[in-house]
Amino acid sequence: MEIRKLNANDAQLYYDLRIEALTNSPDVFATRLEDAVKRPVAQTAESLALAHAVTFGAFADGDLCGNVTLLRHTTPKMSHRASVVAVYVTPSARGKGIARRLMQQLLDYAAGWQGLERLDLMVASENLQAIELYEKLGFEKYGTEIRAMKIGEKYIDEDMMVKFI
Repeated sequence: MEIRKLNANDAQLYYDLRIEALTNSPDVFATRLEDAVKRPVAQTAESLALAHAVTFGAFADGDLCGNVTLLRHTTPKMSHRASVVAVYVTPSARGKGIARRLMQQLLDYAAGWQGLERLDLMVASENLQAIELYEKLGFEKYGTEIRAMKIGEKYIDEDMMVKFI
């Protein structure tokens, strides 16, 4: 198992995993599959090269099987904060501690990012396994956004969590 920062050369791998994530777990991501498939891979490459964002990927036997992104706010009053987004592990790789390792890599990176003090994330309130992981890593729930997302006639609440570093 290798975990490393993704770069523009990984754009196709990341794009493919993102499409898989949105196909397998549409209720846990704000992005819709139909919007993601329209996004050019070149735009994904640009996103992976942003200075205020970092995406880590987990590789098993050379295949990208998980990812997590840390997106830092760029405005002066918010630059002490970053959001953890797009956490995903492919179903065949789940139960092996990959999400924990990805998150730990992200936390280690965040701790060294000068001026960064706070990490935020939002997680579907029904995603108990993810919430348990985040709590073990020191995130604390500070509220719930009721009806945060709507898919058809179904609403999804999201827990807001924070970790100070």
